[in-house]
Amino acid sequence: MNSYKVENIAAVISYIEAHLNEKLDLDTVANAVCYSKYHLHRMFTDTVGITLHDYIQRRQLTEAAKLLVFSKKPIIEIALIAGYGSQQAFTSIFKSMYKQTPLEYRQNEVFYPLQLEFTLNKNPTVPDTIMQEISYATLADIPDWMNFIKLVIDGFPCLDESSHLEQVRQYVGQRQALIMRDGSTIIGAAAFSHQTGSIDFLAVHPQYRHYGVAKAFLDFMMCNIFVGHEISITTFREGDKADTGQREDYKRLGFAESELLTEFGYPTQRLILPPKQEKGDDER
Repeated sequence: MNSYKVENIAAVISYIEAHLNEKLDLDTVANAVCYSKYHLHRMFTDTVGITLHDYIQRRQLTEAAKLLVFSKKPIIEIALIAGYGSQQAFTSIFKSMYKQTPLEYRQNEVFYPLQLEFTLNKNPTVPDTIMQEISYATLADIPDWMNFIKLVIDGFPCLDESSHLEQVRQYVGQRQALIMRDGSTIIGAAAFSHQTGSIDFLAVHPQYRHYGVAKAFLDFMMCNIFVGHEISITTFREGDKADTGQREDYKRLGFAESELLTEFGYPTQRLILPPKQEKGDDER
C-alpha cells in the first residue's frame, strides 16, 4: 500500500469536505488538486474502494439529510446546497439512496448518514500478501471500534451509534466480537451470534477492502466458531443504489441469496454461506 498515494487521496478528501456546499465533480476536483481526471479516478477508487463521484454524491446527500432533520430550510434550498439544479432531481436520487422522499425523511425526524468523511491511515504497514492476526475484541478496543464505525457506515443503513455501542459491549462480553489491526488501526471487525448462526456485523476499513480481510474473518469463523454449520448475514437487496459493493463482495465469498427482509424499516436480504466442506466429504 503506497503511503504517498494515501496522503494524496487524504488531501483530495480534505478538499471535498471543504467544498461540500458547492458543485463538485471529477473535473472540478482534478483541476483543484492538479491531477488528470483519469489518474485521480483510478487513484481514488483504488485507495478507498468507491469512485470519487460516489463519495461526493453520498457525502452531499448525507449533509442534505442532516439539514432535512435539523434545519427548517426549504427542500429546494437544500437541493441546491447539495448540488442539484432542481428539487425533482434531488428527490429522485435521495429516494433511491434513502428509500424515502426528502419530505418523508424530514417528517420522520430520524437522521442517519449514508457516508461520513473518510479518515485514512497515512502509515499503512500491511504488505499486499500478509494478513494480520485476528483476535477477540476486548473492552479496551471499543473506542477504536466506534471510531472505525464512522469509516464503514456506508454498509449499514439506519445504524444508530448509541444502540450499536451497547450491542458491541454485549458481543465483547460474550466473546462474540473479532478485530484485525494494522498497527494501531482497526482494519476489520466482526460480531456474530452463536445462537442464530449469524454474522451480525462485518466491516472492512475502506483502504483494506482489496486485501482479503473479509475472507480472513469468514475462514476464522468457519474453522473456529461455526464448524460444520451454515452462516447467515444480511445485506442490501439486489439493485439497491445505496450499496457500495457489499452484496457483490459477499456473493464472491460464496454466500447465496435467501429470503427478503425489512430491518429497521430498510429493505434487506438474508444471504447464506454453506458449511465448509471437509476433505473427502464429496467422496462419502
